[in-house]
Amino acid sequence: MPLNIAVVMDPIADIKIKKDSTIAMLWAAAARGHTLWYLEQDDLFVRDGEAFGDMAPLSVFEDYDKWFELGEKTARKLADVDVILMRKDPPFDMNFVYSTYILEKAEAAGVLVVNKPQSLRDCNEKFFATHFPQCMVPTLISSDMKKLRAFIAEQKDAIVKPLDGMGGSGIFRLTAGGPNIGATLESLTQLGTLPIMAQRYIPEIVDGDKRILMIDGEPVPYGLSRIPQGDEVRGNLAAGGRGEARALTEREKWIAAQVGPELKKRGLIFVGLDVIGDYLTEVNVTSPTCIREIDAAFDTKIADKLIACIEQKRQA
Repeated sequence: MPLNIAVVMDPIADIKIKKDSTIAMLWAAAARGHTLWYLEQDDLFVRDGEAFGDMAPLSVFEDYDKWFELGEKTARKLADVDVILMRKDPPFDMNFVYSTYILEKAEAAGVLVVNKPQSLRDCNEKFFATHFPQCMVPTLISSDMKKLRAFIAEQKDAIVKPLDGMGGSGIFRLTAGGPNIGATLESLTQLGTLPIMAQRYIPEIVDGDKRILMIDGEPVPYGLSRIPQGDEVRGNLAAGGRGEARALTEREKWIAAQVGPELKKRGLIFVGLDVIGDYLTEVNVTSPTCIREIDAAFDTKIADKLIACIEQKRQA
């Protein structure tokens, strides 16, 4: 049965069409006969207790010169659609939080929101990984610079990063006794007022930071290794990393099996795990990417599988 599927995303005219995962989802939904609606975050609002959105009918085309067409925007109840794809990129700020409140009202009215609004709020992409300590290297989350300094001294070689960063922003490698530890920690913790994450450095980063995509708690059998270039310690594509699609290892399948049931329980239907070497580093729940790169290498049809999963859940 055809569904009305609304997408909340960044401006569609500005996406990088050759890499964007959201457009892959929209192409797949259109190919399966569903009707599409388009919103940006600022189009969401509540009137007299009901959730609305200024929605535009959306047509999408697999054409790199013209990939979309929008109809006239009108205010509609969010309850009028069957599914909402929340694909707004970070930052995870208060505007994003308020959007999840509005989407939660739509969910209460019977709309399937992907991913579940409460879980988008609860599952900070770095902090949430600590729910699976058996999958991680030694990790500290603290704003206390004495504790952070002691951790770096203990581990000898560590990565420190903000809890709200994306695309590799704000990531630093610090070694015991290094000259920039104090300045780096002061900056990241805002003089000891903001918690950050510190993790033992994983040397296998030279072979890539692997993105594993999860659909309803199950891994896609291939992931994308984001390989740092030159002297860079970050593999993120946004930080200049090179992507190489690879089959999952047995260890990576084990990590996915550790994390998957919790994702399913929390209504996190589409998620990206980040794995370096044998270790989980992050659980990306807001707008995971890398569909296009993995599909190009292995014809995995990830977006089609995701939309099929959404259909099953909506019709259950």
